[in-house]
Amino acid sequence: MMQALINAEVFTGEQWHEGLAVLVEGDRIRALVALEQIPGEAERIDLTGTRLVPGLVDTQVNGGGGVLFNDAPTVETLERIGQAHARYGTTGFLPTLISDDLAVVERAIDAVRQAMTQKTPGVLGIHLEGPFLNPQRKGVHDDQKFRRLTPNAVELLASLETGFTLVTLAPERTTPEMIRQLTERGVMVAAGHTAADYDQTRAALAAGVRSFTHLFNAMTPMTSREPGVVGAALEDENSWCGLIVDGHHVHATTLKVAIAAKARGKMILVTDAMPTVGAEDKQFTLKGEVIRAQNGRCATAEGTLAGSDLDMLAAVRNSVSQLKLPLGEALRMASLYPAQMLGLEHELGRLAPGYRASLVAVDEKLNLRASWIDGARQL
Repeated sequence: MMQALINAEVFTGEQWHEGLAVLVEGDRIRALVALEQIPGEAERIDLTGTRLVPGLVDTQVNGGGGVLFNDAPTVETLERIGQAHARYGTTGFLPTLISDDLAVVERAIDAVRQAMTQKTPGVLGIHLEGPFLNPQRKGVHDDQKFRRLTPNAVELLASLETGFTLVTLAPERTTPEMIRQLTERGVMVAAGHTAADYDQTRAALAAGVRSFTHLFNAMTPMTSREPGVVGAALEDENSWCGLIVDGHHVHATTLKVAIAAKARGKMILVTDAMPTVGAEDKQFTLKGEVIRAQNGRCATAEGTLAGSDLDMLAAVRNSVSQLKLPLGEALRMASLYPAQMLGLEHELGRLAPGYRASLVAVDEKLNLRASWIDGARQL
């Protein structure tokens, strides 16, 4: 049955509109029409004056709803994580595996493959954050799991064969040729947890690196005579950068300067979310160590940041309140721009005919009021 979503201010991904109805049929948006053009057979759904915006896309989700992907890389875990984040506007996500043994990587890829075959709501592929990282910039990762990238590992990383695969690695711990092998197999390579210098990062970009994982965190900074990973990332016009806008990972002023420096459309919001998102219990165990979320900050007992307690709608709110971004741009950073990074810009990130009906209704404070994933009502 066709549905007409009415009585909402509609954000198409480019502009805001009053007095439009969004027609949804099956898993797609059929049309945006004036109220008097709504077909008689359509079921009208009154959104009571909310804002209707494209569903949010998160490319870095470690956990949610009390579970961590690493602990149980199964379809059931993905379903629970997806349900938790759907409560906060996320309609598409990359479940993210933190550095682990390759046997666990294989299980995670199998789980995502099965989830996508079963059309588990929201799952768009997988993000493998490690284990090809640099111990000097390990963050909370277990450096006992770190290893060099080998041809056999390339085969494993490229084995999903559906959806999107993002691999975060330290460029200086591999070679440009290995990076090329991954990109030629359809894997998007991100630089992260890296001690690379500027020249090494430029060489990695030339070899195919197209993204930077949680910019500023766990990478060489930009200084006066050595631009580092951060300088190379901000200079490059073709790559994307993930930003964790939670008020803890990066200072607001630093984020403002970075956004101003980077080519428009290349900054995306990510959560780096841990199991505490969407869970009453605000602590969990990571590799035997207790991690607590307090005042939105996830950290070890020693104070090392360990992912975040951030959700995507909160990231949008913070981008408006802390970074003074226009709401439309903050929403694009959480929807259209990550969709473009995933090559899904003709399916997600806009409310337009033919696009997937993944959309959310929010109130003035950007609290969720309703959401749909591929036309199916979630909340």
